[in-house]
Amino acid sequence: MLSIITVCGNGIGSSLMLKMKVEEICRENGISASVESSDFNAALGQKCDLIVTVKELATQFDQKQKVAVVRSYINKKKIQEDVLDTLKEAANQK
Repeated sequence: MLSIITVCGNGIGSSLMLKMKVEEICRENGISASVESSDFNAALGQKCDLIVTVKELATQFDQKQKVAVVRSYINKKKIQEDVLDTLKEAANQK
């Protein structure tokens, strides 16, 4: 099972919306994943297989962490275009 954290600046609304969309995408594509939402500061200290966030925050994570960049927190079509290949790749490595 993949461990995924969706991240926004405050960890309140945007990351929760993104969490729900990522869960839907995983479910629809047969990817077993545990998805949590978080604010940026809390996410820095967490262990996970993949972080999903926007470009502005993605560049601030350690380069050793696998980060998928999305263009939108709520547009499922764009999110799927941005992360599906990375989700499949990460699932295959588990």
